[in-house]
Amino acid sequence: MTDAPVDLIAIASALDELRDGLVAAASADERWAQAQPRHRASAQNLAHYVALRRRDIRDLQSDLAECGLSSLGRAEAHVLANIDAVRHAVARLADLPDCEIDSGAVGFVDGRRLLDRNAAALLGAAAGGRRTRIMVTLPTAAATDADLVDRIVAAGAELVRINCAHDTPQQWQQMIAHVRRAQRAHGRHITVTMDLGGPKLRTGPVIPGPAVVHAKPERDALGRTVAPVAVRLARPGAPACDDGTVTVPVQDELWLARRRPGDRVTFRDTRGSKRTLVVVDTEHGVRAELADTAYLVPGTRLRAHRGDSTAVADLPARERRLTLRVGDELLVVPDAEPVDADAEPPRIGCTLPQVFEDAGIGHRIFFDDGKIGGVIEESGSSGLRVRIVDAGPRGSRLGAGKGINLPDTELRLPALTEEDLTHLPFVVEHADAVSLSFVRSAADVTGLQDRLAELGGTNLGVILKVETVGGFENLPSILFAAMHSPQVGVMIARGDLAVEAGYGRLAEVQEQILWLCEAAHVPVIWATQVLDTLARTGRPSRAEITDAAASGRAECVMLNKGPYVDHAVRFLDDVLRRMSDHQRKKDSLLRQLRAWEEPGVPQVRSVPQAQ
Repeated sequence: MTDAPVDLIAIASALDELRDGLVAAASADERWAQAQPRHRASAQNLAHYVALRRRDIRDLQSDLAECGLSSLGRAEAHVLANIDAVRHAVARLADLPDCEIDSGAVGFVDGRRLLDRNAAALLGAAAGGRRTRIMVTLPTAAATDADLVDRIVAAGAELVRINCAHDTPQQWQQMIAHVRRAQRAHGRHITVTMDLGGPKLRTGPVIPGPAVVHAKPERDALGRTVAPVAVRLARPGAPACDDGTVTVPVQDELWLARRRPGDRVTFRDTRGSKRTLVVVDTEHGVRAELADTAYLVPGTRLRAHRGDSTAVADLPARERRLTLRVGDELLVVPDAEPVDADAEPPRIGCTLPQVFEDAGIGHRIFFDDGKIGGVIEESGSSGLRVRIVDAGPRGSRLGAGKGINLPDTELRLPALTEEDLTHLPFVVEHADAVSLSFVRSAADVTGLQDRLAELGGTNLGVILKVETVGGFENLPSILFAAMHSPQVGVMIARGDLAVEAGYGRLAEVQEQILWLCEAAHVPVIWATQVLDTLARTGRPSRAEITDAAASGRAECVMLNKGPYVDHAVRFLDDVLRRMSDHQRKKDSLLRQLRAWEEPGVPQVRSVPQAQ
């Protein structure tokens, strides 16, 4: 028994109806016609794609595949051209009149060319051997450590990102100066992007604990010291290290200058235990090792030799956190005063008062990148009463300054905050592109464009960070508005987006963003936790290697800061170069493979060309 033959006439009719419907839908959508001339064809193609995805064409796809024809599954960048090509093939197979080809539609080659052009304009040129660029978030240390910036650029990064939610304009200027020095040294332009912080919801302050440094060496299961703890003795006010080294500020800087490798510095900690620091390096500050656990407070005496001593300087107060378990009640309050971590019931502040007007009963609320989840049981201007429904088996700890997500709540907040507006003149003067955080609507994009026009920054690249469910759902409108700017891109901010959409939906949402942006020929930045373990510890996890390989479908990949970020750049560069031979967007590239060759079996080294 054989399957019934496919009705080619019915397929041709279905393709004609589909095409006419897409053209009619785009004609009724005036948003694409308002795009800049350089983006107008792309905006029209986006309108066709949005109309296509509002239909279910799975039956038509199955029929086309059965005929050995394109199933329209890779039509994003050239929607009408793909339909026309398939319709032409059906006409040849069935001896039907050919369809009328729209010569004005974006063609197969045009779609790829437009995306490549837009990516180069916004992100700069990619390094040889790969199509996907690498962006690195600069840490605070980049303001004072020019060598760190040089190592990042030398490893292969084409872009750097400065987060305006951290550090100061003076530090940003120093970072950019180091970037420009590195680009001159390596002979290639480095694109500087600056993130506006946006209306980030965060937990309020918690009353701190005592000012104390806890230095703890690594021990085995029997309590024996495996590795001493690294300690840096530093001047007062020195920043903490990013690599896990314990920083101990001391009062006397001349005492620091007298230290030499091999010096033994003794002290008694808060418990009266005698401890010894052994100085191991003085070229990059005074670095020492400690073999035993110790607690140091301001005023602790440090003795190197008889009469040669100093004391521990002022220390920052120790952070305290609330412990929350499933079933607990948490009060979220608009009060900005620090809360007591031991209060019953537990309470925490929220940095944005608008939350208390917009959040409703039954809405979900997440804290600290989704580590703690709850449901709002009471809401009002005085606060929210939240029932914790998701936490660690032994409870989860919540501190100050942690993110809050309300995926069910429509917050009536503009994407540009007052603080963002004060930062924008600096960004226009010094950066190549600006990133708008927490974009939810086309109005957010228009607000940024209007302010850039006032500041003379209309040629500045604009990157839209999709990190909320609202931003994802409104992405077509956001893209149409964005194409009023000459250079535009989208960042998939997978951290907040995963919390808002749900971890189970993240992969699906990420795919849809990639498809929609390809239809608009808008470059995408794949961001958040890419090779995060490698950047922090120097060793990658297996899962993140697979993620890094998949990131090559975007035009740019962002790495976050960490002590081994230059190693992560080098590793990612290698992965992306190799994957570029296998994948371009959704297309699998069938390069010759030799992985499966068997000894003694002749191998075909190339495919003969047709005569």
